[in-house]
Amino acid sequence: MLRTILIILAVCVTAPHTSAAQDLQSLLQSHQRLVAKPSAKTVGVVLDDLASSGLSGTADFLEKWRNKDLWVRKEDGRFFYTAMAEAQLTLLDIDTGQVVGTTSKKHLKQIRPNGGVRKAIASALVQFQLNDPDITRRKAAVDAIARAMTADQLAPLEAAIDNEADADLKAQKMRLAVMLRASFAPTTEARLAAITALSDDISVDTRAVLNQILTTKRHAAVSIPSDLNVATQLMVGKDISSLDAYAMLVDANLAQPRVKASDIVSVLSANIENGRVAGTPVRLLDTIEAREKAYDSLAAAGAAPTRITDAAAQRLIETHVFFDSYSESDIRVTAAAKLALDGIETRVAISHAADLTLDALSLASIYFLAAIGLAVTFGVMGVINMAHGEFIMMGAYTGYVVQLFVPNYTLSIIVALPLAFAVTFAAGVALERLVIRWLYHRPLETLLATFGISIALQQLAKNIFGTQARPLTSPAWLDGAWVINDVIAISYIRIAIFVLAIIFLSLIVWILRKTRLGLEMRAVTQNPGMAASMGINPDRINMLTFGLGSGIAGIAGVAIGLYAKVTSEMGADYIVQSFMTVVVGGVGNVWGTLAGATMIGFLQKGIEWFNPSNTLAAQTYMILFIILFIQFRPKGIVALRGRAAGD
Repeated sequence: MLRTILIILAVCVTAPHTSAAQDLQSLLQSHQRLVAKPSAKTVGVVLDDLASSGLSGTADFLEKWRNKDLWVRKEDGRFFYTAMAEAQLTLLDIDTGQVVGTTSKKHLKQIRPNGGVRKAIASALVQFQLNDPDITRRKAAVDAIARAMTADQLAPLEAAIDNEADADLKAQKMRLAVMLRASFAPTTEARLAAITALSDDISVDTRAVLNQILTTKRHAAVSIPSDLNVATQLMVGKDISSLDAYAMLVDANLAQPRVKASDIVSVLSANIENGRVAGTPVRLLDTIEAREKAYDSLAAAGAAPTRITDAAAQRLIETHVFFDSYSESDIRVTAAAKLALDGIETRVAISHAADLTLDALSLASIYFLAAIGLAVTFGVMGVINMAHGEFIMMGAYTGYVVQLFVPNYTLSIIVALPLAFAVTFAAGVALERLVIRWLYHRPLETLLATFGISIALQQLAKNIFGTQARPLTSPAWLDGAWVINDVIAISYIRIAIFVLAIIFLSLIVWILRKTRLGLEMRAVTQNPGMAASMGINPDRINMLTFGLGSGIAGIAGVAIGLYAKVTSEMGADYIVQSFMTVVVGGVGNVWGTLAGATMIGFLQKGIEWFNPSNTLAAQTYMILFIILFIQFRPKGIVALRGRAAGD
């Protein structure tokens, strides 16, 4: 009986391949030896028949086969999936998945395809997964093609586009098909059309496809062959060095390797006879010229390889050409790819500049929010408030406390903004009434007092909230980023902060120009004595001004806390930048603060772009630049008139 089975199997293996099997087991039995002992050279036959069979379990079988989950029964050569059942294996039918029996491992053999076979199976499996009912598998198949594109993937991918129900995945398939056509389409016209379609896409994978088409190989030859697609001819001394040029000649078997100084010494040492080398006493071989002459004598006698002199090497270089040729032989394809890639690189450079500009604007808006309150108090009162950063910290913690009681993040932010203003306004008024009002016109004492208060406020925050960072969660509609293309992207939270900065700018300008408080603040700023003679109370204005500046810092703290860490030290991270912004822009001027924040934001991002790996160095360079700037313009970008200008 066993002999009969073996004869039948032998006939099946040697018979012509067919895809008309009614079930998967029958088809596999027709290729029994190839499935049980697969190799990279023969597995293609099995995969082709599986692909054309249309059997429903083919994809599952390929996955099991690739993952080494396929077993063959030694007795009759039939294939099974298995499941562990105590000490034995449960046999599962490969067509139905039903249990058909149990057996011990000694009656089975696990099929373990090697890496080459598994790679071929994986490539075939992608074709089935592209049309799988499960969208997860279809996405996985598209991702697998994108990771390693080959010519045989183009046809099944194009066939899987029309029946794709998911709009996003269909678009992804269409885009991937264009990339495959650019590299592997059968006609030049189809490739050119695909390359033209890719010229508007600046994504990394598109650039990778075009760069793959434009890969080059370096050559050295007597003359440039007419059958090569030459990318560029290399000039010795400009594009490549003489050493590299000669090395290319050696690699191309157009010149022999040059003898090194160490090789000369080794050859001379091996040919010492009676204290002489080629008739020259060893004691006279103390110069390079003497050693080379002795070596040349040995070479002339056939005892060593001939030495190539510098002059001979230069003559060889001058009588040969050096060039790069494209791996792609079609000149029209490489010309189109280069034109498309050049256009893409230009748009990428523009996009990088736009992205850097957006980052700089975002950073400038953050610095503006942090500094605008300080600009108001410093400009009107001339008070150096080192506790300004702690008002920012108080605003951030106010937002955190509000979110503890208001779980709706959108509503909590709406509540936190005015509440943070109220809390920090009250704190600012208290600080002005209790401390600062007694220290007017005494800047050193004011600085020391506010510095001590900042330390006390930091410690108070640590005692209340601890040393760990606290979350200030932004609403869900601020999650993610506005992605314009693969280069330009900015988070929604930064956009919100930018909008908030614009709102603040408009509000403060309106207060200063359209309200009585603003009029009185400007009057006190320019000439406090004249303002007092006109019935304005400078003491009251100073109190309200300090409270207003502190309240603005509290609102800035809520905004900054939405993306930065909320800790007791967070104010210290912004106090230095706030003072730089105010001083550079012009003390006490809103537009000057805006100009200073813009200048510092763009300057910092620009320095970070030149030196992205060292942000500390970038900040150091920025401070040095600002010091130099102040030397030439001590009153800032927008100089203030009146008392501040006189001071």
